[in-house]
Amino acid sequence: MDVYVKGKKIRLKPSKSIGKGGEADVYNIGSGKALKLFKQPEHPDYQHSPAEQQAARDRIDEHQFKLRLFPSDLPSRVIHPQDLVTDPRGQMILGYTMQLLPDAEVLTKYSDRSFRQAGISQQAVVEIFCDLHDTLSGIHQGGAIVGDFNDLNVLVRGREAYIIDADSFQLPTFPCRVFTARFVDPLLCDSTNPKPVLSESYSADSDWYAFTVMFMQCLLFVHPYGGVYRPKDPTKRIPHEARPLQGITIFHQEVKYPKPAIPYQVLPEDLLHYFHEVFEMDIRGKFPRDLLENLYWTKCLSCGLEHARPTCPDCAIASPAARPKASAVRGTVTATKIFTTEGTILFATLEAGELRFIYHHGGEFKREDNAAILSGSLDPHLQLRVQGNSTLIGKDGQLITLTPGKAPSRLAVETGACKFDANQFGRYWIDGGQLLRDGELGSEYIGDVLANQTQFWVGPNFGFGFYRAGNLNVAFVFDARRRGINDRVKLPPWSGQLLEANCALTSDRCWFFWTTQERGLTMRRCAIIRADGSLEAEALAQRGDGSWLGGAGRYGMGHCAAGHFLLAATDDGILRVEPQNGKIVKTKEFPDTEPFVDASSQLFPGPQGLYVVNQHDIQLLQIA
Repeated sequence: MDVYVKGKKIRLKPSKSIGKGGEADVYNIGSGKALKLFKQPEHPDYQHSPAEQQAARDRIDEHQFKLRLFPSDLPSRVIHPQDLVTDPRGQMILGYTMQLLPDAEVLTKYSDRSFRQAGISQQAVVEIFCDLHDTLSGIHQGGAIVGDFNDLNVLVRGREAYIIDADSFQLPTFPCRVFTARFVDPLLCDSTNPKPVLSESYSADSDWYAFTVMFMQCLLFVHPYGGVYRPKDPTKRIPHEARPLQGITIFHQEVKYPKPAIPYQVLPEDLLHYFHEVFEMDIRGKFPRDLLENLYWTKCLSCGLEHARPTCPDCAIASPAARPKASAVRGTVTATKIFTTEGTILFATLEAGELRFIYHHGGEFKREDNAAILSGSLDPHLQLRVQGNSTLIGKDGQLITLTPGKAPSRLAVETGACKFDANQFGRYWIDGGQLLRDGELGSEYIGDVLANQTQFWVGPNFGFGFYRAGNLNVAFVFDARRRGINDRVKLPPWSGQLLEANCALTSDRCWFFWTTQERGLTMRRCAIIRADGSLEAEALAQRGDGSWLGGAGRYGMGHCAAGHFLLAATDDGILRVEPQNGKIVKTKEFPDTEPFVDASSQLFPGPQGLYVVNQHDIQLLQIA
């Protein structure tokens, strides 16, 4: 597609896409600039929704005036519109250019425990929110309101927080009409509707409400209205999305607090009291700066818990009997702890029935035999894989393979998530838009993919991948040993912004999980894809709804695929799901496993039982 900036033609190629949201696509146009292109009503992402098509028309019509009048005195941390992007005649505004922010992460990742445990401390999060506090204050002083303030329109680089999507800011003559359900102030919503629906205009108070939600979520890894509400009286049950309107928070006695979340008792009393006031008593106002400046985190020397209190809350209540044991029995389940570390388990996989893993402790990366493979600090941007006794480490466009007794080998790979993988046959990677693998005489070509946009995973017999950029939305499968790509995989229709994607593969099935932000809601999907590329079954859930698919945890990472079924770890124990008549349904529960797993656990089927991998330990579950 061709667009124009100051009369100069710019050709937008899918390979230059760096972001895809619900309302626009973003491209890298060089010279430190990005270009945001608004989706037109006829965009493929809107083809199944007349309501979204009309919203696109209304939004583009408003931008013809709003962007020409956009304020230029916003804080420096706001990624604001620079030059207008137009049609050839310069009359129709199609988007705008803005500062490109390389090496930045969306704030939503900072509420993901698996991302944070790889080297980002709580104190670093406090510094990030101090920076964000300054920027939000400056926006309000300039007479603007963020409006749809959420953790996808904040980018973090180092300790700096940048606010993007400034074109949706609420200005004196341009109200903001869009909202994200998890961050919208319930006081602005229609009280007669069971779901959050924006009915009043945004204000500075609603921005600070969203700020508070994000801060709490990044500290505890749980939303203020997270967990599962299980009232004793069945007549009091309500949909998950209605809880903010009813003030039913994680502090409610009938809400089951998520196991992967950090206990809120680690927070100081004054901050806890403020969270209670905001989310249970509807107190509003600017977030008190002193609650940030006086928040200091420390690690308990006895148990290792990171907390922000004068004394460790765990050690104050724990008794010797409460300490974890090497083995335990509950009903039909026997759990035996086979590995534990004061460090962090970073990656695990199963090869030929043997559990292999990488962990970090004492400034070293180590393998399952405790052999040190690399010295260094934790880094959330390191990507790790295992292939036999070799360890694969990816970062900054390089894949380094470390094998005992051999010199390290290096390969050029594309940067970004899921650009390389491994199985029993060897390594697979993407370089320059080509999917490659290890061959007898060097790298072997499998097929062409979209450069800089493709994610893929490989299983024992075949692999799955996809790319989504601009108007392209392509999924494919490929044989692990043969050349060629089948790019005719038809996934269920979906739109919005992709947040995360993961796979669990068996010899003949791929369980593909992906999460999107659509119309203010976070939706989770699963599709079972056969090795021939056919779609066998699918499932859809809303994040946080209490189902196996919508539950908390690092989505899709802990699930164990075996044969035609999948074992999923939840806070209530392990359950089994299977395809039935084109749908994915729960077929069995294992409630006796509940004490030994949570929604963030990873499961692997071993010859002696089921391995459960958590952040600091590995257990073997044997079910009678």
